[in-house]
Formats: sequence, structure tokens, C-alpha cells
Amino acid sequence: MKRIMVIEDEAHVVSFINKGLSEEGFEVSVAFDGKTGLQMVRSTAFDLIILDVMLPDTNGIAVCKSIREEDAHIPILFLTALGTSENVVMGLEAGADDYLVKPFKFIELVARVRSLLRRAAHAGGTAADPQDDYIYRVADLVLNDYTKTLTRNEEPISLTTTEYRMMLFFLKHKNKVLSRADILENVWGVNFDMGTNVVDVYVNYLRKKIDKVPGRKLIHTVIGMGYVLREP
Repeated sequence: MKRIMVIEDEAHVVSFINKGLSEEGFEVSVAFDGKTGLQMVRSTAFDLIILDVMLPDTNGIAVCKSIREEDAHIPILFLTALGTSENVVMGLEAGADDYLVKPFKFIELVARVRSLLRRAAHAGGTAADPQDDYIYRVADLVLNDYTKTLTRNEEPISLTTTEYRMMLFFLKHKNKVLSRADILENVWGVNFDMGTNVVDVYVNYLRKKIDKVPGRKLIHTVIGMGYVLREP
């Protein structure tokens, strides 16, 4: 049975999530503030965390960063009433894997939870098998999915969790034009338009890190279609 930690201060939201996820076969623990939530996360092994951005004692962004300092892999799903691109990106940059804007339908919450758990299980299985080939490259850009490192011209490049997933997706499909919908589904596990420009924002983040040298750009825009990773 998968164990889920819910850090949320609104009692009716907690009741809604707890009842629904318990009926779906999950074991649910609840904290109504960030400090208690952090203590519970540190003392108990959870498979996923559902974290509200607005908490009474501290904000979810700070809680997320604290969790990420100690555990880089546990899936974190943000709940937020602030659905603007800036707030979404801020949450994802703090280390969250996905987000859901309030109010939301329970069927959507379950879909996000199951998607994150599948992704985490797949990532764990990949890292455990040293026989597989984990090296992906295009031009002088090299990603090692075993050590989770990226270099260009042998210079290390630091990526956030979400940037890493996007880079890996591009490398696995180099030379293929990827639509924004393709990227949303495979990087965020979302199979519908979220109504934000978060994909474009993250493509720009990657470009700033890997496409610094003029004339050696790797990520190209295909107008009206999406993006493609290919040699200059």
C-alpha cells in the first residue's frame, strides 16, 4: 500500500483528499502546518507528498525546499490557488514535480498521483540496473542518466529536477519535433493543456544553460509545431 503525506491547512480539503485517496487504496497521513509536516516526513517513509502552497506557519515553497535538501526523489504535488505561470514556475523550481490548481476534481488529483508514482517507480527501476546504457548525447552535450549528470564540451551543467526530465526527454527523442503537448505529458505527466506557458519557460531555462555559444544552438523552435533537439 502506497503511503501519502498531505500537508494542507484547510479542513474541508483535507477531508476530501483523505476520504478519496483512502477509498482508492492509499494510506494517508495528514499535517495541518508545515512544521508538523516536515517532522512527519523526516520520521516516516512516504511514497508521495501532497503539499499546499499557502500554510499558516510557513509557505509550501519553503517546506518543499527543505524536503528536497534531504530527499531528491520523493514525488511532490503542489496544491495552489495561485494558478499564474509565475507561481507555477516558482513551485516547480522549488523542487515540486507537478501542481494542481484549486478547486480541482478528485479524478484529476488521482490521475496526477498515479502518474507521479509510476514515474518514481520507473526511475527507481532504471537506476537499479547497471547493465543498461544510460548515456545520451548530441554533439558535445552528454547526459549520464545513471549518475544524473549533464555536460557540454566536458563542462558540468547543473539542472533542476524538472529541467533534467525535460533534457532527458529531448535527448531520448533527438531530431524529432516535440509539441508542447508531448512535453507536458512526458515531463509533467499532464495529458491536457494547463493553460500556462510553463513549457516555453523551461525551454528558455535549458537554452540559457546549454546554448550559451553563438552558432552552436541545440534546442530549436519549429514555429507552430514545438521544439526539436538536434546538432547545430
